[in-house]
Amino acid sequence: MHVITLSAAYGAGGGLIGRAAAERLGVPFLDRAIPAKVASDLGVTLEDALARDERVKGWLHRLLTAAAPMSSDYMVGATPPRVALLPDTEYVTCTRGAIHDTVREHGGVILGRAAAMVLRDHPTALHVRLDGDPERRIRQAMRTLHIGEHEARNAQVQNDNARTSYVRHFYRADATDPAHYHLLLDSTRLSFDTCVELIVTAASEERPSLG
Repeated sequence: MHVITLSAAYGAGGGLIGRAAAERLGVPFLDRAIPAKVASDLGVTLEDALARDERVKGWLHRLLTAAAPMSSDYMVGATPPRVALLPDTEYVTCTRGAIHDTVREHGGVILGRAAAMVLRDHPTALHVRLDGDPERRIRQAMRTLHIGEHEARNAQVQNDNARTSYVRHFYRADATDPAHYHLLLDSTRLSFDTCVELIVTAASEERPSLG
């Protein structure tokens, strides 16, 4: 049963490469499935879970506004909704549990969510990082997502900052540190097909443990 964690900078093609690798290995591709399980486990909506997810700009917004006063809607005489009472740490804890539970049952390719840190002690997990020159990532995002340059540049800043801040805040780690990964690929210079082939080959190797 294959377990691969996939950390990907914006524009590095994490979704496309991760899905293709999962199909080749015959395991689930775990992206939206993680916040969906978190929402179910915590009894909140998927929208609420996505707003706390490390892969969307909602996390960065929450980080930057954490010290802001609570809305007057939740002050005297009002009962705050359950979702407003749940701290980010509870979502993160639930996300860790969802990752462990899912790979224990089915294996999988887990995109983002600091999975390399969550599964750092997994005996056979392969930890992969996709990155590349920022300008090349912007151009690649424009091609693969069919968006304009302005949108791609803004999204790159928001997404890269959100993911870096998430890992640093909750795991006291640098998401770009090569020490966290077994395989680092520049997916702006290697084709997506080549990246998939390298991931599948590394994941399929006979090995006692990658540690």
